[in-house]
Amino acid sequence: MVKGAAESGFTLIEILVVLIVVGLLAALAVMNLGGGSQQRELENHVRETYLLMQSASEQAVLNNSELGLIFQEDSYRFVMLDEVADEWTEPAERMFRERSYPEWLVVTEFIESDTPRLASAEDNLRPDIVFFSSGETTPFEVEFTIGDNGDYMHVLASDGLSPLEWRRPGGEEEEE
Repeated sequence: MVKGAAESGFTLIEILVVLIVVGLLAALAVMNLGGGSQQRELENHVRETYLLMQSASEQAVLNNSELGLIFQEDSYRFVMLDEVADEWTEPAERMFRERSYPEWLVVTEFIESDTPRLASAEDNLRPDIVFFSSGETTPFEVEFTIGDNGDYMHVLASDGLSPLEWRRPGGEEEEE
C-alpha cells in the first residue's frame, strides 16, 4: 500500500446505521399497508355483494321471476320464489350460493318493513330484500363497516324504483 493514499470504503458502523434505517422504513411501510388491508377486504366484499345484487335484479327481470336476498348473522344468500309451490327455494345458479363475511365485518340492514315480501311470516327462507320481475326492489339501505368503527362505511341502497347505488367513504357513488 502506498503511503498517503486515502482509504475508501464504509465502516461497520456506517453499514449498521444504514441497515437499521432501512429496517425501520420497511416496518413503517408494512404497518401502513397492514392497516389498509381490512379496508381493501371490506371494499372487495361490498363490491361482490353489489355485483351479485345487480345480477339478481337483472336475472329477475330476464327470467320473469322473483329473487330474494337473506342477510344472516355473518353471511348472506339468495333465494328464488317457486310460484308453483308458493315458497322460496335455493336457486340453481352457483353464482347465488351462500357467502360468508369475516367476523370483523359488520353489516347493518335498514329495510322498509311495510313492503310486500311474497311470503308468509312462517316461511324459513323469507327474504329481507326482494328483486321483482318488474325491475323494482324492496327499498333498503345496507351499511358495511369494520367492527364498530363507522368512520369507514360503505352503503348499498335503493329506494325500490331507482337503480342500486353504492355509496363509498368520501362521497364517491357508483350506480347501476
